[in-house]
Amino acid sequence: MSKSHLLARPKPLFTDRICIPGMSTGDMTEPTIKKSKLDVREGILFGIGNPLLDICAHADKDFLDKYGLDANTAILAEDKHKPMYGDMIKRFDVEYIPGGACQNTFRTTQWVLGLPERTTFCGCIGEDDYAKNMREKMAEAKVRTSYLVDKEQPTGTCAAVITGKNRSLVANLAAANHFKKDHLLKPENWALVEKAEFYYTPGFHLTVAPDAILAFAEHALEHNKVFMTNLSAPFISQFFKEPQMQVMPYVDYLFGNETEFAAFAKEQNFGTENLEEVALKAAALDKKNKKRQRVVVITQGSNDTIVAQDGKVTKFPVMLLKEEEIVDTNGAGDAFVGGFLAQLVQGKDVAECIRCAHYAANYIIQRSGISFDGKSDFQ
Repeated sequence: MSKSHLLARPKPLFTDRICIPGMSTGDMTEPTIKKSKLDVREGILFGIGNPLLDICAHADKDFLDKYGLDANTAILAEDKHKPMYGDMIKRFDVEYIPGGACQNTFRTTQWVLGLPERTTFCGCIGEDDYAKNMREKMAEAKVRTSYLVDKEQPTGTCAAVITGKNRSLVANLAAANHFKKDHLLKPENWALVEKAEFYYTPGFHLTVAPDAILAFAEHALEHNKVFMTNLSAPFISQFFKEPQMQVMPYVDYLFGNETEFAAFAKEQNFGTENLEEVALKAAALDKKNKKRQRVVVITQGSNDTIVAQDGKVTKFPVMLLKEEEIVDTNGAGDAFVGGFLAQLVQGKDVAECIRCAHYAANYIIQRSGISFDGKSDFQ
């Protein structure tokens, strides 16, 4: 497959809408005890993923042409792109933002909760200035981190070259591709796994360390804890089907957008393109923990969010946002999941989780990158 497949990012979850408060909830509830934010203890949510430091800058067409970039695309860095990161830093006023799907999601969860270190993240970084910057930014976001450090690899970076409303993404995964299960199994890190009650990993990490994912998925099963993942991109279902389906029986919550679920349905021979039917079929796939049924959440841009739970489908509408208010749709999917998880760890029902997910995604598309200004006002 082409290099661009390895970076394929999900279609933005929300392009022009915000959520409607007071939406119909149906009869969907979670069998968990509701708690207030203050009752959500430290380390309740644990995840692993691919940590990247986003280097964002407003540039011009000449800069794009210099490195052979299109205005709105996502690719993996080739040799010709390697000097670009330093060039950006020298020529432009750059902003550093911790990136990668799981870090984006957990930073959003922390922002909504407003309480320190309720989330814990593991991933692999290098030993360089980028790593130092990432550690500082994640500490500011109040996410607890336990990074594996690979001294032979640079920290993963993603250049975000902004021209107008377009954003060209060039990722150098580097150390992020070198996470090892052994790091997870170290006593000090496994203690963090044991402390958690909820677990999340994006599908992207299936290309790196599926054995590590299975390790804490098995722990979640044994202790009746909640394990969640994301389809992340069509290429995961197409080219990493084996590890994906090894993990699937452990999955309590499965997220993705309409494009990702269409690819998943095709690979699984569901025999339908109807997303409501796809959601039900995905929810009905073999599951190890019989104490709870799988919940499937499908976003579809400006159309209703689809949720399959307990053999039923509920659709959650979203509301129009003015075109001029849209700044950047990149990362809306990560923010959506972050908002959802912020309510789930409080024992809220799925309808409330979706309401917060819509809120978080809407907030992010009105900003440049996954960035936050002040405290969340979600109520």
